Amino acid sequence: MDASFFLHTKPVRALIALSDRNRDWYASLLAKEADCTYAHMIKILSSFEEANLVVFSRTGRIKLVYLTDFGLELAHDFESIMRRLDRLDSGKMAGEEILDND
Repeated sequence: MDASFFLHTKPVRALIALSDRNRDWYASLLAKEADCTYAHMIKILSSFEEANLVVFSRTGRIKLVYLTDFGLELAHDFESIMRRLDRLDSGKMAGEEILDND
């Protein structure tokens, strides 16, 4: 899988959402969470499956999505990166002062 795939927000949002194991995740719910169309989410999930990040389980008519161990590890890494970027955006990097070049 091309690393640039993860520079897009929707796959990262979907991966982070899937790390919440307190919810049953399926494609249409993930599409809402990642703010994308159902068709786009199907393509994202297909790429995740090819990279062995997710597995599917059919329960009746619903096809549930679960992260593999590697997928969960990667989701936690991205979640950490997103938190750091949010702190950077707000100017609150832990233990660092934002220097003014004036």
